[in-house]
Amino acid sequence: MPLRFPENTLPSFEAALALGADGIELDVHATADGVVVVHHDPVLEDGREIRRTMWDQVRAARVAPDVGIPTLLEVCDVVRDRAELFVEIKGDGIEDAVVDVLRGHAGTAAIHSFDHMLIARLSRRGVPHRLGLLIENAPAEPRALMKRHGALDLWPERRVVTARLVSDVHAFGGRVFPWTVNDGTEAVRLIAWGVDGLCTDDVTILA
Repeated sequence: MPLRFPENTLPSFEAALALGADGIELDVHATADGVVVVHHDPVLEDGREIRRTMWDQVRAARVAPDVGIPTLLEVCDVVRDRAELFVEIKGDGIEDAVVDVLRGHAGTAAIHSFDHMLIARLSRRGVPHRLGLLIENAPAEPRALMKRHGALDLWPERRVVTARLVSDVHAFGGRVFPWTVNDGTEAVRLIAWGVDGLCTDDVTILA
C-alpha cells in the first residue's frame, strides 16, 4: 500500500493484507554481509549503496519516522500463507541468497526480474518457484520469450498489455501481472481481458 505507507515496508504489507490483497510484491537487494533486504532502490536515502553497507547499518536506516527497512525473512514471517509472495530480484548476483531465504517460507512464493538471464539461471537449476520476466515493451513472441528463459509468469508494464498478449501467455500455461495499475477503470479493462493479477499501489481501487 505505497499510497498510504512507505513502499516495501512492513506497515505497507500489513495494510495490503488487511484489505484483502492475495499477493504481495516486493523488491530485494543484499547487504555487504549477505542479508537479503526489501527495498526498491539500490541505495539508502542518504546515498549509501546497500550492497556495500553492512546489515547493522541498513537496519538503523529509516525510510520514515519509526519505519525501517525489513529483511526478506521478516516479510516472509508476516505474510506466511496469507498471500502469494512475489519477489523481484533487483540486486546483482543475489539469487542464491534469495532462494535460501524462500526455502523456509511457509507460503507460496514466485520470483521475477528485469534480468532475464538471472531467471534463466534459476530455471536451469530447477528452483521450486514460479519464475517471471518483467518487461517494458511488448514482445513480438511472448511465448518464445518465456520458454527461452524458463518463465511461467509475465510482468508487462500496464500500457503494453493487450487481450492478445494475455491470450498468448495463457496458451503457454503462463500468468500475466500488469504493473503498476492505480486506476479503477483501467483495472476493470485488464480484468476483462483475463489478467491473473494486478500490481497496484492501492488495493482499494479494486473495490
